[in-house]
Amino acid sequence: MRSAAVEFAPSRAERRNFQRVRVKIYGRFMLEDRTEHPCQVIDMSPGNVALRTDRIGMPGEKVIAYIDHIGRVEGIVTRTSQDGFAMTVIASDRKKDKLAAQLTWLANKHELDLPEDRRHERVAPRNPMSVLQLTDGRQYQCRIIDLSLSGAAIEIDVKPAIGIQVMLGTMRGQVVRHFEDGIAIEFAVIQRPETLDQEFNAPRS
Repeated sequence: MRSAAVEFAPSRAERRNFQRVRVKIYGRFMLEDRTEHPCQVIDMSPGNVALRTDRIGMPGEKVIAYIDHIGRVEGIVTRTSQDGFAMTVIASDRKKDKLAAQLTWLANKHELDLPEDRRHERVAPRNPMSVLQLTDGRQYQCRIIDLSLSGAAIEIDVKPAIGIQVMLGTMRGQVVRHFEDGIAIEFAVIQRPETLDQEFNAPRS
């Protein structure tokens, strides 16, 4: 009887058919034991994805990942490394076509080096005080210097590592830059103006 690892491993022909794109995006994944862990995509194609993670899945193990800008991706671990693992992507042809389009957009965005926040107007919120929460649950009071639809600059006493996932109020994002008095955060998804207005400009009760 063939093992799951062999059964779901992509063939050489399949690997050749999909071009891998080097991207730097973040997400979370769930293993078969239902534990969730943060991850960073190193490279991805519509058929495979390589992840940098602290927790490493076992070859043949099923994984469900939620990746920023991409969404839900299911697959099987095919190989492991010291700092992560690679997995197949189990999806319909239609879903793989959509993934190819998403990856092309992300690759072009990275190629042009146009961070989202450069294309959106920055404003100072009426209620600048907020809370930054780390993935381990630690919370820190902070002051929002300015924000846009895609990110925020905040004044804070701590400096979480660049790339770490955080929550600013109810907005999920990641640390993208340090400066003297604080950090810059890029939101996981582009926000709607009314969402930001409700979160940071509504009168406090």
